[in-house]
Amino acid sequence: MEPEDQVVRYAEHDDSSVAWAAVGDGPPLVVGGWWSSHLELDWRNARFRRFVSALAAHRTVIRYDRPGAGVSDRGGMSPRTLEEELATLAALLDVAAPSGRVALFGASSGTGVASLYAARYPDRVDRLIMYGSYARGVDLAPPDARAAMLDVVARHWGLGSRVLADLFLPDATAEERAEFVEFQRRSASREVALASLRAVYDYDATGHLGDVRAPTLVLHRRADRAIPFALGKDVARRIPGATFVELDGDDHFPWRGDADAVARATLGFLGAPVPAGGAAARRGDAPVGSGPGDVRLTDREREILRLVAQGRTDGQIAAKLFLSAHTVHRHIANIRTKLGVPSRTAAAAWALRHEVI
Repeated sequence: MEPEDQVVRYAEHDDSSVAWAAVGDGPPLVVGGWWSSHLELDWRNARFRRFVSALAAHRTVIRYDRPGAGVSDRGGMSPRTLEEELATLAALLDVAAPSGRVALFGASSGTGVASLYAARYPDRVDRLIMYGSYARGVDLAPPDARAAMLDVVARHWGLGSRVLADLFLPDATAEERAEFVEFQRRSASREVALASLRAVYDYDATGHLGDVRAPTLVLHRRADRAIPFALGKDVARRIPGATFVELDGDDHFPWRGDADAVARATLGFLGAPVPAGGAAARRGDAPVGSGPGDVRLTDREREILRLVAQGRTDGQIAAKLFLSAHTVHRHIANIRTKLGVPSRTAAAAWALRHEVI
């Protein structure tokens, strides 16, 4: 997938707008809820985009920015409690996935709201994946360390963002850390960052984890430096019947390090037919593509792919098939995801090579 494949939409909640985006095809998989996100900046990150694209090959991946942050209404109030987080997620899903069941991928601080939604709305949740999770914010660091972190963010968000970059990206290059510092500062103001970090430390999921009934997978990297491994094991013990999977590495973000292992475990748990070699078989910037027997295109997708191979533009295809240009663009994005190719030109070449049009 490429940056232009993402379309940002908005859902109204509590007098503010919550930005969300959906890519891919299949049953909905909701990803996010973490304290720092930005739909547009995240999507420009090649590693992040490859990770989401691997999931989107089998699911419609729904992501969102919390109120007050990212491209959501920056005048909105950021959630301060798990209950407020839950209200945001529930309002979003009323718009983004109004019927049927969803799977939830909660990562880091987003695991609290994902598990709470699963506990409160058992009829809506098909499966729950918890990555880099913890049950209580007070367990993340000693009281003095938590107070010091809040103080540095409150006094100097520039310095605070650099401290957090060192915590979240321990093995990153200086350039990558600098990019993440800029990402954090563009994702949220000092006030929103402070409120969000305070909420991360304050939240306590111990009261509802035992109420989760959806099949649950808990993933945690053994050497995660942001959230200790033992906290992930603790979460798995608290959720009835949860499966705990240990992953190698010390990266906290799932799209860094061995991102294939995270995507592979997630898709396998969701029942997707994932090859043993990798969730999306990606090791570099370019996807490898699939064989013709592995691809299931709809009749409409084959029709559009045939026109793409003829060199038609989105506008020309839309006019011929009496569709909107946006609908054509979405079909082409889904086609590329299914084929595992990086561009419409590559999709056309794939079709010609495999003689499927």
